[in-house]
Amino acid sequence: MTNHTAPTATSPTVAASPVDGSLTGAGHAIAVTGLRKSYGNKLVLDGVDLHVAEGSVFALLGPNGAGKTTMVQILSTLIRADGGRVNVAGYDVAREPDAVRDRIGVTGQFSAVDNLLTGEENLRLMADLRHLDRATTRRRTADLLERFDLVDAARKPAATYSGGMRRRLDLAMTLIGDPGLIFLDEPTTGLDPRSRRTMWQIIRDLVSGGVTVLLTTQYLEEADELADRVALLDRGRIIAEGTPTELKRLVPGGHIRLQFTDPLQLDAAARTFDVGQRDDDALTLDVAGDGGVTSLRALLDRLDGASIDVAALSVHTPDLDDVFLALTGPATTEGTAR
Repeated sequence: MTNHTAPTATSPTVAASPVDGSLTGAGHAIAVTGLRKSYGNKLVLDGVDLHVAEGSVFALLGPNGAGKTTMVQILSTLIRADGGRVNVAGYDVAREPDAVRDRIGVTGQFSAVDNLLTGEENLRLMADLRHLDRATTRRRTADLLERFDLVDAARKPAATYSGGMRRRLDLAMTLIGDPGLIFLDEPTTGLDPRSRRTMWQIIRDLVSGGVTVLLTTQYLEEADELADRVALLDRGRIIAEGTPTELKRLVPGGHIRLQFTDPLQLDAAARTFDVGQRDDDALTLDVAGDGGVTSLRALLDRLDGASIDVAALSVHTPDLDDVFLALTGPATTEGTAR
């Protein structure tokens, strides 16, 4: 995917009727209704609806070929949509693409860092492309080098940077124009665990400062750690959306583990709940439940009514890997469906 530079695609041929309040509702950095895109006879996006709240992290997940990259390219004005209505940063991408480009940043799957330039020179190059004046360029370059811990390497060629340093510089280049909305297309691909967690903290800090992030990722743990809301895209359609916790509850297998110190109490609990997986060595009983407040309250009421003492309890829910595998079908090839 193209990184950083202002997109030059022609305006999307999306319906140009006035954008109403339902699409640009207060607090939405992105509002999409009925988005469609095809390549030849291949339908890639099939009437997608999507709303992303300002100042949040929204993760877009899906198997290869689900349409994630195509979605990001349309939202960032890189390619045209075939139908639907798209509002980004308060502007209709069909009628005001230049205004959208001025307010967004895009960091793609592949680094746009120029290896022959130093880190500082890469940032200044992006500032020139953004038509920033010299004073603003100096101020923002110094600030970003400091924020991304690149001061010591600022005057070294980017070719000498580690993978984590290159990724930080890549994101800093995106931020040189001070965008309020950032598209991060698989931003931690290829990073080691330490560098990945450093990038996670950078993203959290950006959001705490009011930036909105639309994230696509293949690391479901990443979405679980960062996202306020998650949407699963499969075969061009959003098949599930919610908070990570809400999505985990869609998949069976959640349970509440009760820990006991007295075998007699374990026996009493096993009789009370009738169905449950018990471990006599560990003195635990697993009772089916989604971990929600209502189910927890009901479980505790039953324990209290039976005068059963529990030493501890813990909630175990399926993770996003389970949700992903349960809700998405066999993947197509990324090259075909994009």
